[in-house]
Amino acid sequence: MFDISFSELFLIGIVALVVIGPEKLPKVARAFGLFIGRAQRYVNDVKVELQREANLEEIKKMQEDARESAMKLEAELRTKAFEYEKKFSETEDALYVEVEKVKKPLEEKAEPAVQEEDPRQLKIDFGEK
Repeated sequence: MFDISFSELFLIGIVALVVIGPEKLPKVARAFGLFIGRAQRYVNDVKVELQREANLEEIKKMQEDARESAMKLEAELRTKAFEYEKKFSETEDALYVEVEKVKKPLEEKAEPAVQEEDPRQLKIDFGEK
């Protein structure tokens, strides 16, 4: 940033000593040091705040990307589920038709059904004759 050599600092020190005087130079140097320290802290705080904001923007972008990906995946899964439900329904209908085709000739050839007794109405033989 600033390229100040030792000889330049020495020259600035001598000029400051002549202009300000030996009595006030320590106070001025201390105040100047405090001012430089405050300026450095302020610059560092601004850098940290800018970095936080940049990270926040990056996190928001990542969150939005994840949300979009999730929505696309959900839509794709719903489409696939609908397709499979449709295929299962078509297969079930086709099986039902085939079962009915096989069942009808068998029912026509079948002997009259023997009426079975209702098991709830079971008669118990106690050995009396």
